[in-house]
Amino acid sequence: MTETDRATTLAAEPSEHTDPDLAKADLRRVGAHPDHWYPVALSRRVRAERVLAATFAGERIALFRGKSGDVHALEDRCAHRQMPLSMGVVEGETLRCRYHAWAYRGDGRISQIPYLAKGDRRPPRGVRGYPVREAYGLVFVFPGDPRRAAATPLPHLPAFGSPRYRTMTYSRTVRCHYSFMHENLLDMNHQFLHRGVVGRLHPELLGYEADERSVEARYLFTHTGGKRNRSAGLLAAEGLGGGTADVMTIRTEYPYQTLDLVPENAERPAFRLWAAYVPEDAEQRTCHAFGLLMIEKPGIPGLLQVAWPFIRRFTERVFAEDRMAVEAEQRAWDEQGEDRNHEVFPLILDVREVLRRNGVPLPARAAACAGAALCDGARLPDGVRGQE
Repeated sequence: MTETDRATTLAAEPSEHTDPDLAKADLRRVGAHPDHWYPVALSRRVRAERVLAATFAGERIALFRGKSGDVHALEDRCAHRQMPLSMGVVEGETLRCRYHAWAYRGDGRISQIPYLAKGDRRPPRGVRGYPVREAYGLVFVFPGDPRRAAATPLPHLPAFGSPRYRTMTYSRTVRCHYSFMHENLLDMNHQFLHRGVVGRLHPELLGYEADERSVEARYLFTHTGGKRNRSAGLLAAEGLGGGTADVMTIRTEYPYQTLDLVPENAERPAFRLWAAYVPEDAEQRTCHAFGLLMIEKPGIPGLLQVAWPFIRRFTERVFAEDRMAVEAEQRAWDEQGEDRNHEVFPLILDVREVLRRNGVPLPARAAACAGAALCDGARLPDGVRGQE
């Protein structure tokens, strides 16, 4: 069997994390599956020969860009005294701990312990190295089984880099379980929340499809009155030959989410959104939302350039209102210790099943903390012991 065949087989096989009991689990206690590529930083923030701290579900990761320009991702601790390697120094293609100067290669192996003689005993291994890729202005890591990384594709974004589109990038921390973000974007019946920004919108669900890994919904949006932010019109190509009705297609394809908006009478999307919600803490009650908003360039030269800061302000206002809502949902879950939502929308019930089916159980320690608003990682309920 070739390496390519082996990688393809691994990608097709059920993961070791698969758990049939997840079908009955509280979704807010289900973790993001690690066997996918997750963005953990903006590429521009990982500067030449510098180190940047990142996280995935409580795993601390040190990102560093070597002299060659390549980015490496290591477990953020020195094997010696557990000092964060994100505090270290880059030398060529190695990362040196700032405490005792142990040096690590990009794969996590120890390359030098400067004060040891040539024949002295050395540790058998260094620290974990993560598969890492750069794409779309983001740094992606593969936090799961590294044997699956080569066969697992990055998201495909044909509009990114297209001369027809210009991309606006978002990077924000949201204090909620990632599932609330998927539900928020898919359930467009919450437009009352945004009435002060977009006016009165009537969303009509045209239909949706669901399978084991994805849910895709199509809405017809009609503006029925009220003051609409001018930037919303520019974003949806209104006033440039468009109409008042838009078709919006939203898709959760685990673990990512996309949104395309096609104005009335238009041939292609006025904008396309790609988003990933990356858990930060071990309890996965906080996530980092990375978004790429690809906006079609209008026929009038320079118009998008002028409108850019206004579109940014408009989208930030909408996102702030959504963040307020999902963080309120998370606080209610924290206070109640369980999911007491009375969901009635079949679309959302289906996306919950997709997220539950494709996720992984949270570790015992994290699950215990997830039900305790004041859990500090040391105090656990009686009879519960954290996994080492």
